Amino acid sequence: MKYDFDRIIDRKGTNCLNVEGWRGYIFKCGPERKFAYADDEFVRMWVADMEFAVAPEIRQAIKDRVDREIFGYTLVYDPDYIKAFQNWCEERYGWTFPAEQLTYSAGVIPALYQLAEDLVAKDEKVITFTPSYGFFLHTCEYNDIELVHSPLKIEGGHWDVDWDDFEKKCADPKMKLVILCNPHNPTGRIWTEEELRRMGGIIEKNDLWVISDEIHCDLVRTGKSHTPLGKVMPDYKKLVTCMSASKTFNMAGMMHSHIIIRDDEERARFKSRDKSVGDLNPLSLAAHKAAYEQGGEWLRQLREYLDGNFALLKEFMDKNYPEAEYEIPDSTYLAWVNMGKVLP
Repeated sequence: MKYDFDRIIDRKGTNCLNVEGWRGYIFKCGPERKFAYADDEFVRMWVADMEFAVAPEIRQAIKDRVDREIFGYTLVYDPDYIKAFQNWCEERYGWTFPAEQLTYSAGVIPALYQLAEDLVAKDEKVITFTPSYGFFLHTCEYNDIELVHSPLKIEGGHWDVDWDDFEKKCADPKMKLVILCNPHNPTGRIWTEEELRRMGGIIEKNDLWVISDEIHCDLVRTGKSHTPLGKVMPDYKKLVTCMSASKTFNMAGMMHSHIIIRDDEERARFKSRDKSVGDLNPLSLAAHKAAYEQGGEWLRQLREYLDGNFALLKEFMDKNYPEAEYEIPDSTYLAWVNMGKVLP
């Protein structure tokens, strides 16, 4: 089946953050503020969701669940759901996990907030690579803990770890947690297996907790592959892996993620707080299961389409802004461009 990624979909009137929430989110204002352009002229590329329709297989799975007519309290009791996710991980990354380690959250961000509170005391520290996804900082601010930056090095648009800086800061006796974005947001960098092993060695040497946010793991360029941190640290107990089909299959509003927690004590603590956020959304479970069981071909075609978008952008930037530093990213659908030499 050939999927149509060219179709324009009108998102107005759907309570869509991208289209209808940009004033409050970006400018902290309401409709009273006047801009030099009409609202419809605003190019909405500010939030990380896509303009593509959800795969028809996923829409059908949601419709089938709706036809069951009752939407009562829901948890995961279907072993086929867990198996679908495990199979996806095995087939895509050559890695999987014991079913008992799997927990759920309304999203990776809510899980980060809870995990940071569980794992880090007020006088301890968290480290992450920067530039960074903003919610890593917000997580630490919310929990009143210090976030330490380990800046990535850039040369010609390519980003690398400053290993001396990372190792030195991880050795701080107050350091407790590494938040790793794998693949990295916003640069799109896929960490190689060698790099992940080196990170893992530093983490293990200093007995640190690590949360690996791997939500972009399936949005890799054609021909590239993702390596979960858990694959190169198979026995390390202080590892939490966060994944979801939401980013890949453009259904962030379904509010569902998989949080794989190896440590028995932390997993029990995490699960004990489920009642504070409620049960799971039955439509989210239907959507995610369909994505993992039937979404492979849609994803293959999406990747090809995104490859074309990035090639188009690269050609445009090279022609019009040759001074800008930009490489087509290994993953994500986000372009991270250094315009420092272009802007006044």
